[in-house]
Parts: sequence; structure tokens; C-alpha cells
Amino acid sequence: MNMKIKSFLARPFASYVYKTVQKGMSTAVADQEAILKELLRVGSQTVFGTEHKLGEVKTYEEFRQAVPVRDYEQFVPYINLVKEGRHNILWKGLPIYFAKTSGTTSGIKYIPISKDSISNHINTARNALLCYMASTGNSAFSDGKLIFLSGSPELERVAGVPTGRLSGIVNHHVPGYLRTNQLPSYETNCIEDWETKLDKIVEETVDQDMRLISGIPPWVQMYFDRLTELKKKPVKDIFPNFSVLVHGGVNFEPYKHRLFESIGKKIDTIETFPASEGFFAFQDTREGEGLLLNTNSGIFFEFIPAAEIGKSAPERLSLKDVKVGENYALVVSTNAGLWGYSIGDMVRFVSLNPYRLVVAGRTKHFISAFGEHVIGEEVEYSLMKAAEESGLHITEFTVAPMIQQEKGKSYHEWFVEFGNMPADLSDFAMKVDNNLRAKNIYYDDLITGNILQPLKIRAVKKNGFIDYMKSVGKLGGQNKVPRLSNDRKLAAELEKYVE
Repeated sequence: MNMKIKSFLARPFASYVYKTVQKGMSTAVADQEAILKELLRVGSQTVFGTEHKLGEVKTYEEFRQAVPVRDYEQFVPYINLVKEGRHNILWKGLPIYFAKTSGTTSGIKYIPISKDSISNHINTARNALLCYMASTGNSAFSDGKLIFLSGSPELERVAGVPTGRLSGIVNHHVPGYLRTNQLPSYETNCIEDWETKLDKIVEETVDQDMRLISGIPPWVQMYFDRLTELKKKPVKDIFPNFSVLVHGGVNFEPYKHRLFESIGKKIDTIETFPASEGFFAFQDTREGEGLLLNTNSGIFFEFIPAAEIGKSAPERLSLKDVKVGENYALVVSTNAGLWGYSIGDMVRFVSLNPYRLVVAGRTKHFISAFGEHVIGEEVEYSLMKAAEESGLHITEFTVAPMIQQEKGKSYHEWFVEFGNMPADLSDFAMKVDNNLRAKNIYYDDLITGNILQPLKIRAVKKNGFIDYMKSVGKLGGQNKVPRLSNDRKLAAELEKYVE
């Protein structure tokens, strides 16, 4: 059977899906209202629904009154009941999966995925590809090989519920018609050590007709580096039919230049916004910026204006009341049983007709330059624990990513002002690094996989932070040194105050 049949058959399906997606643009607000209604209907039969009297809720205003905004910490009591195997707690029955992600203070988070919500994760990924196909006319990629650089598809069981990384779970649901084109092999995907896995992926793909590559930018970059090292030529000469790069998870901008340089030409990219809690948005067009919000896929969206974040009863808006150019914290209620759940992401709309947005960062200070999602509580804990064990006093500190574009591996650079200096700075840095790895599974993955070097500490001289704050007119009052930033603006300033 001729391989070209796939792209031929895919075209009418792509055009049908594309039209459905476009039609959904004009009904977004009505679709959101219908989803809320359906969530309330099913949710009213659950333990959560009984406690929050969801059966009596008729309007969005009433929903806001009945269901407060919560983060994962406040959801834990319900999740624990589900983990005990109790049915109908947050959603009907039991979840069919738990997606395991790094938590803020709770270590690992267990996010439920239900029979009703799994299609959101699978179909949205499919729709992103089909919309690209329909809008560009490029369907040839479906005739060649595709690669999804993902976490291990091996799942453990928690209270009988299969549990693992989202990318690994989704791997089990790749549609049959793509399965034959998909690389790497299942066995290779199960390798935990990233370096070993990468060598195996290179081995399995280097002589194949790769046409679509999908993954988090720094991981894709490592893959390209290995290929070009081996073949001594750019990716475009290794894979002449490679035409689409699918990415998400971290800001693409810092990686773009080097990725295209490795490929040897510019190619089409498709940006996505997936999370364990739901697949929220995807790039549906080549024109203009922004990702199309997934308004008809089992998720009800709410938006908290940036200035309201952290208030005990923040203002909450439904889709019809958002404005272009404002930053909002994203809140979701889903058919997996999340209710008024604050994702921790900030978004900003670039268009309201249709509803397209960009991800503006996290609601808290964080570093995720490489997909590690390290937040304030994690760095504070890691440093303070090591300091206490070593009998050290820390005056002040901040953390920034050091992205090594050309030479060597990137790392987190810590600027620390010590009250008393450690006897061996690199030994102390290793302790802090081990603490952070124990606290954050993504960071641990990146170190284990040799994508990042262990963190490095630079000692800031006495009163260095104070002198810096003085120099920028921010000494005293409510001004705090950010614990961590996702860029090097602050780090560049602090260079002047290093011992």
C-alpha cells in the first residue's frame, strides 16, 4: 500500500476538523455556558458537589459564590479520598489515570484524568496537527515518520489507578493510524536515563524519513546536537522532508534561533499549551500571534485579573468579560473533577474574536527556562535546609538560569550572600542541588538526564544585595529581592557585587 494514501485520506478529515474549530470560534461564550451547565449536572452527584450544593447552582454568579478558587494544596483532602479508592468524590466513579507532576509545597501532585476528560488531551493534540494541515495544505508529514519526545509511558498504580507523567499517558492513546509512523519504539521510550534514551532515539531515527518532531525545545535541541555530531551535517540534510516542529512547555523564543540554526533552515512550528489539568490552547493559524483557547472541550475557564491574585475573594471573570492586553491568572473547572482550580499560569489575550492568548508566565516567581518549573518555596527550602545542616547563615539570595547556548550545559546560577562562608563552596552547592532534586521531579529529570549541570553558587560580598537595591532605588519598604527569575536581568546587575 502506498504510504501517500495517509496524507490523501487525512485531507478531508483535516478540513472537517478545521471547519469545526472555526465554527467553534463564534460560539465560544455559548459553549462555555453549556460546559458549565454539564459540569454542574454531573458534579452535583459527587461528594464535592454535595458539600458545595452544586445542585442548586443555576448561573455563573451562583457558581462563583458556591465554589471558591483553590490551588492543589487545598484540593489535597479530596485527592486523598480518591487515592483511597473512594468513588464519586470529585467526578463520577474513579479517574482512569492520575497524571503525576511536581507540586509546590506538597512534592508530587496527582491530577485526575477521567473517562470524560481524556479526549481533551488526545483530540486537542490531533486538532492542532489537522488545523495546521488544513490551513497550510502541508499534509505530506503524515506520510513519513513522526517523533514525540516524551516521558516514559510506564505507569504505576495508585489505589488501582494507573499513574504516570502526562506525556507517558498520552503515549498510550496515539491513534492507530499514526502508531505505525511513530518513533521512537515503546522500549526506547521506557528508558529512564535521558542520555541513554537519546542515544537510542538517534540510533532509531537517524536513517528514517523524519517529517514531524515534537517535544520541549531544550530536549529537541539536544536531539539535534546528537544528530549533527554523528552525521557532521545540518538536520535538513539528515531529514530532507522534515517540515514541522511541534513545541510547548517552555517559552520558545530563547531556543528558536539555535534550533533553526541546527536545522539549517526555517521550518513551520506549531505551539501548544498542554498541562496535566487539561489541554488549554493551541496555535490554529500561521497568521498573527496567540493560541486558540480550547473553549469546547470539557473545560470551563475563569480569569482572575493580576491585581486580584492573592486576595481571599478575588474578582473572577468568565470568558465574555475578558479584555485584550490584561494579565489574568487562569482558573479551570473540568470534567476530570477539578473545580475553581488555579493552574498557576498567567495568560494574556491578544484577540477576543476569536479568543487567542499567550502564556505570560507563572503566578509566582519561578524558573522554567528548561521546563523544570522550579518555584520560590523549592529554592528557599533547598538552601535553608543545607545551611542549617552546615551551621551557616544566609543573608540574601536569588537564582537565575544560565543558558549556555554554544558551550557546555546550562545550569541554575545562585547568587548567595553568606553571613559566614562555607568551608567548601562547591560541596555546599552540591548539598543544595541534592535538596532541590529531591523537591522537584522535573529538575531531577534534567540533572539525571544530563540536560542541566548541577547548580553553581556565586558568593555575593557583604551588603551586596543592599548596595544593589540601593542602586536601583528599591531599598526598604515593601521591596523584596525576587527569589528567582526566569531571565538574567537581575543576575546581570548582581555580577557587580560578587566576591
